[in-house]
Amino acid sequence: MNKLIFTILFSASINLAAQVSFAGKANMIFPTGSPSWENLSNAVPEIYSNSGKNNIGFNIGISAKVDLPSSFFIMPELYYTTFKNSFTHRDTNTTIEAVNNRIDLPVLLGMNVVSDYLGVVAGPVASYNLSSENQYNDFKENATKNFTVGYQFGLQSKISKIVLTARYEGAFTSDERTYVNTASNAIDPDYVIRYDNRPSLIILGIGYVF
Repeated sequence: MNKLIFTILFSASINLAAQVSFAGKANMIFPTGSPSWENLSNAVPEIYSNSGKNNIGFNIGISAKVDLPSSFFIMPELYYTTFKNSFTHRDTNTTIEAVNNRIDLPVLLGMNVVSDYLGVVAGPVASYNLSSENQYNDFKENATKNFTVGYQFGLQSKISKIVLTARYEGAFTSDERTYVNTASNAIDPDYVIRYDNRPSLIILGIGYVF
């Protein structure tokens, strides 16, 4: 009986191992949204709103692919991601940045359309911002949300051990930050600029299956 149980467990572990693969991945990130930079102070004569300037970013990480019946699979991933949006304050000529240095955890459900050569994926992605209090001349950053949630969908192709991916990322929650002018000689000592957005992204990448 013990030999039978051992044989069953051993066979199950081999079968499970055969269904799981791991890959290292790197992606270029192209922000496509228009973040809002707004002057919140009524004391300053000039009220404005600006979309800022998006900068290309990247991420790097690892993924696991668990094969399921009927060509489906689950693919949890873990990434370090960095990109930014910048805005130049017209009065002080200070460039303020909303830097996204974050940990991303997508959990995607996929389906192989043409074996491993072409598949579709979709699912949620949770993000945790690592930077929140930077200083830009007289402006101090205050991030009000460290944790945000979005979604991804896209295509992937596996050729031998190379994986190519193309995805779109949108947002369920926003990334909210304020930048306060702390200068003692400021026109308005409570002068606040607000950044409010979790930008949508185009993600193009390559990976290698171990």
